[in-house]
Amino acid sequence: MIDYLTTYGLTDRIRNTVPVTDQTQLARVIGEQKELYQVMTAAGPRSAEITGKFRFNTVSRADFPAVGDWVVCRLTANGPVLIERVVPRFSQFTRKMAGLTTDAQVVAANVDTVFIVMALNHDFNLRRLERYVTVAYDSGANPVVVLTKADLTDHVQEQIAQVEESAVGLPVHAVSAITNLGQGEILPYFQEGQTVVLLGSSGAGKSTLANWLLGETVQVTNDTRAGDDHGKHTTTSREILRLPNGGLLMDTPGMRELQLWDTTDTGAIAQSFQDIETLAAQCRFRNCTHEREPGCAVQAAIADGTLDPQRLVSYRKLQRENAFLAKQTAQRAKVLTHRANKRRYAE
Repeated sequence: MIDYLTTYGLTDRIRNTVPVTDQTQLARVIGEQKELYQVMTAAGPRSAEITGKFRFNTVSRADFPAVGDWVVCRLTANGPVLIERVVPRFSQFTRKMAGLTTDAQVVAANVDTVFIVMALNHDFNLRRLERYVTVAYDSGANPVVVLTKADLTDHVQEQIAQVEESAVGLPVHAVSAITNLGQGEILPYFQEGQTVVLLGSSGAGKSTLANWLLGETVQVTNDTRAGDDHGKHTTTSREILRLPNGGLLMDTPGMRELQLWDTTDTGAIAQSFQDIETLAAQCRFRNCTHEREPGCAVQAAIADGTLDPQRLVSYRKLQRENAFLAKQTAQRAKVLTHRANKRRYAE
């Protein structure tokens, strides 16, 4: 008999986190589209929905199940599986919801590795990459940069070197599904039961990469637009796919907007800009703003060409954005706490 839960990443750590009863069991969310869920149970895949009590007790969008989540659920004879609670996540890729709403959206949960996918054509954008790296560090998973469409550039090594300066210390792999370049470098990340999520902008080549790794056409792909090399957004839902070697691949829709969630507690910005943080520690003044102060090691590095000035601009921009968001989330937290207390007293 197939042990579906183990093949989809169940470990003793997860199993022991939340005890189940005779009426409930663990399952993993393997697909989601507009709050309609697909879960993997011990007996195989089932459709699922959250219970009314679950919905009543939610105070934030991040409380809802996300693809990759382990959930406690009840099976029904004929209808969908009923999700009663979400097991605490050991990692989650979170961003601020698009628009003016101050709320978190969990894009992927319980992943071991984040593939930050960027194409080596017009999708190549180091400043956007720095943003993805920051959010990936905040997730608690291991970030890896995967550069797709290597067959479309004559400057692969030069672009890899640029990426290594913007994603300090991270593994960087250049691949091409057309020429089969680099597949052997990234397959080792997909060990049995290990989950890897693909994240990147629309047209970065995530669906093509997924099909290449799976060995078959599972995800629909579109050709790039004539004249500008930009791809069209093809993946419209999140789902977990199982590779022939037993690894798990989570594809996600391309992101046209990636706003930080509050990364203050994790120090994700400091991790993403380790080079600037190291230089800042060498400045003459501890409160150096890295502008015109004498003895500024950051400005000295810019002057001698060892630090890209645009990287400092990006660093400051993300710091400002994160500080503003931290204030917004603190205010929202008070509202949510008040709302949760009202519900608790009403029960």
